[in-house]
Amino acid sequence: MNNPVFFSPNLNGIVQLFDAAGFEQIINKDDFVALKVHFGEKGNRAHLKPLRVAAVVEKVKALGGRPFWTDSNTLYRGTRSDSLNHLKTADEHGYNLQNTGAPALIADGLEGKSYAEIEVNFKHFKKISVGSLLMEADAVISLAHFKGHEVAGFGGAIKNVAMGLASRAGKQQMHADLRPIVDKKACTACGRCARWCPQNTIHFLSDGKAEIDLTRCIGCGQCVVTCRVGAISISWAGEPDSVQEKMAEYAAGIANHFKNKIAYINFITDVSENCDCYGHNSDPIVPDIGILASFDPVALDQACADMINNIPGRIKGADKFRALWPNVDWQIQLKHAEKIGLGGREYELITL
Repeated sequence: MNNPVFFSPNLNGIVQLFDAAGFEQIINKDDFVALKVHFGEKGNRAHLKPLRVAAVVEKVKALGGRPFWTDSNTLYRGTRSDSLNHLKTADEHGYNLQNTGAPALIADGLEGKSYAEIEVNFKHFKKISVGSLLMEADAVISLAHFKGHEVAGFGGAIKNVAMGLASRAGKQQMHADLRPIVDKKACTACGRCARWCPQNTIHFLSDGKAEIDLTRCIGCGQCVVTCRVGAISISWAGEPDSVQEKMAEYAAGIANHFKNKIAYINFITDVSENCDCYGHNSDPIVPDIGILASFDPVALDQACADMINNIPGRIKGADKFRALWPNVDWQIQLKHAEKIGLGGREYELITL
């Protein structure tokens, strides 16, 4: 049986999509409803804007729920690495009580050390570490900006829930096999990578070239995209598919915890090459397409990838994400997610 994925080309049609997908069934009176959104790093302009999602707040309230925006602190050093700066960034980007009717709460405490564990039984994990606030929520609605990603190929519903609700320790577990390497011939010693490294693992040799202390590297990947001359690339301590598989396991563990009280919405708008974790973004790789929603995050992400690959854009080829990141097979996260029961890749697209 194909999983229904609802699609609206109307970028302001989130309420209609919410109703068509039947999301009201996951919300009971007085439920605390976590609206999982990426607030966007300061300087990023591609992130999901509150104007397009704020209507969900009133919808949840009308059903008797008590909504709040949430995300967890970042593994890397930036404007969202502790709750004070994270909330300041969220406020600056419009995610606040005054602007949206719901407050923003950070899921894993002041410095990302407040966590809870969920028992699972997967290939990579027997338990996962998530922001402790998540465990107090009654329902979750994921609101994701679908875009490219240098490690996963793309970031959608699976990544929004997995990385976005994991504690800092959980994020590090998922990134554990990623290792950056420096091409000394290409390095210009500009120092950008060192400024963005959260662990201060990058230093410069007598010849002026960057070197990374891999014994202290946490594998966050910030240096890879921060480097503007392509001098840093990804190597692997283990299998290159492990980050994506681990993401799928985190998303499945969270979904299993909430059982039938979690739903997913993806926006195919401002589709940038990289994650919204960076203080910059590329021009969109395709024109805005619309909004999609489903109870199945695997079907939802598959449908979004298909729609992007099936329309013309500035990135050429049948697979735009492989064209962007040739060494990353984005299908790994979907295959593993399907294997462990998170959802199915076959879907029925229902256009509103």
